[in-house]
Amino acid sequence: MDTRKRQLALQRRHAAALPRQGLTAAAQVLPTAHGVLPNPACVPGAGQPCRHALVDVELNARLHAYEQTLRGRFEAIEDTLRTMSAWQHERDFVERAQALAQQRLDLQWPLAALESAWVAGVDMAALHAHAMFETIRRCVRLSDQDSAPWRARLPIQADTLRACGVHTLDVSPCADGRLQGVLPFVLRTAPSEGVVVKAYAGALFDVELDVQDWTQRELERVTGLLPGGEALDYLKVAVYHFSSSHPQQEGCAAHGSHDARAVAAAIERLHALRAAVDNTFGAGAAPLVMLVGVDTDLDAIRIHLPDARGQLHAERFLDAATLYRETLGLDAAQARQRVHDAVAAHVRDLGGVLMRAPGDDGLARLAALWLQANLSQIEYVITYHAGRYAVVGHDEAFVCVGDALPPLQLRNQYYHAHLDTVEEGAADLDVGVKIFTGLNLRRGLALPVLVHFSYSGRVPGARQRAIERGQRVVAAIRARYPSWDGRGQLHCRVAVSDRHGSETVALIDDDVVLAGH
Repeated sequence: MDTRKRQLALQRRHAAALPRQGLTAAAQVLPTAHGVLPNPACVPGAGQPCRHALVDVELNARLHAYEQTLRGRFEAIEDTLRTMSAWQHERDFVERAQALAQQRLDLQWPLAALESAWVAGVDMAALHAHAMFETIRRCVRLSDQDSAPWRARLPIQADTLRACGVHTLDVSPCADGRLQGVLPFVLRTAPSEGVVVKAYAGALFDVELDVQDWTQRELERVTGLLPGGEALDYLKVAVYHFSSSHPQQEGCAAHGSHDARAVAAAIERLHALRAAVDNTFGAGAAPLVMLVGVDTDLDAIRIHLPDARGQLHAERFLDAATLYRETLGLDAAQARQRVHDAVAAHVRDLGGVLMRAPGDDGLARLAALWLQANLSQIEYVITYHAGRYAVVGHDEAFVCVGDALPPLQLRNQYYHAHLDTVEEGAADLDVGVKIFTGLNLRRGLALPVLVHFSYSGRVPGARQRAIERGQRVVAAIRARYPSWDGRGQLHCRVAVSDRHGSETVALIDDDVVLAGH
């Protein structure tokens, strides 16, 4: 039997375990003899590689190099602190500690934190936080260099979105760190001025805030500030997540790892946004919407398209893992056609898809492009992570509060809580602190919180107001978690970015206060 026939035989053998829709698709795949669930898209074996014709192998290699680079910088922090802890009573501790930090982390420790180590020991939580913020600064400084090999190669660029009828892509994933790479990795979508990420616990985005954001972009569109905007629309995407290997333990914490609840809540918010815009600005004004699910064990996506009335359905979706398996062994043209055929059949089953104008199939085309792009990410996890991430739960390095960090888009790099005030984002923050209680705080390490807000350099005084807002949020965070703050484990920094200028994630008040105050 030749290679293609073996691949097709394997597809048929596993097809029963891969339903096209429904919330239990991945859960029906049986464990291997070692108790590990195989990847439902492809199980290498009998000399059978998982090599899909539509996968960009070179892009995968470049993204993997990027992942290793960024992870290496953050992982080196704890290793460095462990090494230093054995030296703190040595006479040459300060010199050795500084040399080690420079060599491994490309930073210097505050002298005040080292000079009295022989008396009281080193405040490891303070050094941990200092190293974390300095590493964030370093990654931001090197972000253009780090992303240059892969950014332009991503298949979904700003021009691609415009060709699909979208001038603004507003994505609200769950704040969970496992979704922080959703754009460049999972959806293979390049960051741009028209792409916005606002994460919330459980993907429960703020409808009122989104109406304001839609209004701002609509004003820019009708006044001609968005080139070609008269024929384009605003697309809101909510992204929920689930775990196929541990559905009741590693799903969305905000929804108690209850997958159906997470899907229903995201759909409710998307429907509410459309209703709010229509009720405020008139019928037909509402933005386009789409729901995306991510199996964070595998990075395989599900796409829920809205029907012709704009309604989303929890049980009706397109599954990328299924498409990978069904098209494995086909040549590129055949596989691409199969993906488009699957989307077209799904649209027919829905009775049509939401569109800006009669005959517009932009949402369906974008869904096909995202599904096709996700095939590369599925194979990325198969190739570089043995088919399923070794850490299927949380492993974030820090918490980001406020606006997302475009220079740092990587799975489990940080937990993101989008908010303007602590009061409105309390639930998101509480989830983040709960996660870091297990990751860091119980081990005596810091809870590093970066409060990041963007401003417009075109508006006089906007930068200072962003800084002051960040400082108010820091004060409110410390007031909300007095126990961790009092122990010196809660460490916060404020950073600001200019939406229209070169200042990006600039840390404010560079004097590190070691006690977290």
